[in-house]
This record gives sequence, C-alpha cells and structure tokens, in this order.
Amino acid sequence: MTTLSRRLLAETAATALLIIFGCGSVMVNESHASALGLLGIAITWASMVTVLIYTFGNISGTQINPAVSIALWSVGKMPTKEVLPHVICQVIGATIGSAVLLWSLGHIGTLGATTTTLPIDRAFALEFVQSFLIMAVVMGAGVDERTPRGFAALGIGLAVGACVLFGGPLTSASMNPARSFGPALVGGTWENHWLYWLAPITGMIAAAQLMTRIGRTDG
Repeated sequence: MTTLSRRLLAETAATALLIIFGCGSVMVNESHASALGLLGIAITWASMVTVLIYTFGNISGTQINPAVSIALWSVGKMPTKEVLPHVICQVIGATIGSAVLLWSLGHIGTLGATTTTLPIDRAFALEFVQSFLIMAVVMGAGVDERTPRGFAALGIGLAVGACVLFGGPLTSASMNPARSFGPALVGGTWENHWLYWLAPITGMIAAAQLMTRIGRTDG
C-alpha cells in the first residue's frame, strides 16, 4: 500500500467515525428526550475531533474536512494532485458514517443533517466566521512549526466545541462540507446545501491566507 493510499484510507475511516459519533450524538439527543443537551453534543464533537487527530494525525494529518484540504492547498501546504482524492475520501467516509447511523438508529433527527434557523445571508456569515476560526486554529496550532507538538488536537477540538455551542442552534455549526453531505445524501435533506460547501471553503481559505501572512518571520 502506498503512502498516499494509507493517508486516504485514514481520512475515510476518520471522517466516518466523526460522523458516527458527532451526528450520532444529535440523533441520540433527539430520540432520548434531549438526554445530551447542546453541551453534551458539543463535548462529543470536540472530543471526537481531538481523539481523531491524536489517532490519525501522524498518518494523514486528520483533515477530515474538504474545506481544510482546499484551504491547505491554497497556501501551498498540500499538493494539487492530492486535493481531489482527499475530498472524495472525506465525502465517502461521511456517507459511510451516515449509512451506519441510518442502519443502527433509524431515520431519527434527519440523521443530524445541517439546517439553519437564520436568514440565508446571516447563516452564510456565521458559517464563514466559524469556519474561519477553525482554520485559524489549524494554521496556528497545527501547521505552524513553532507551536509545541501535541497542542493542535486539543486546540482544534476546543474550537469545534465552542462553535457547536454557539452556532449549533443557529446553523447546525457544520464548518465541514463532508459533515453536511453525508447526512444529506443518506437522509435526503438538501435544504440550502450549497451554503455548507461555499461558506466553509471560503472562510477557511480566508483564514489560511491571513494566518500565512501574519505568521511569517521573514520580515
């Protein structure tokens, strides 16, 4: 198995696990009288992102997000030829995860699909800002070699948890096109789906570009 194949397999598995536990927490909360609550859902997402980065980080970097892969490519941190394979594997992983949830839990809570309670322009802005934050942490804690090793997973996980707490009731706090695509495809919920691709991708590209510029040490 080639190095790229191992990375792609890791991305597929990690994204599937993210969806199973992350979206699964939304479904369990829906089916068990809000047993987890917003805080419990946020902790689940934060914990899973942290655990997955520690588990798969040395293999694939645990991007588990098409917007992250595209943003890394935009600043020269990912080869052009690897972007599409990564995105495809992330989407496949999310679809597998959603299919597992449908089989095991049934069609509960639209499989954790992303929806918004805000007007579309405000939803876009909020998803953009949340995605910007996530990518800023990825760049500052994960990509920047000056940051001590071991802190990236915790920082990114906490950022995801904070976004879910803040934006979950408003836009479902996706920040991840694959996370939105899997439940949409398996559950058939496509409302405003374009938003959950365009806002995270543009928000993360903007963050990657800004962090690259302000983080330079060459004067």
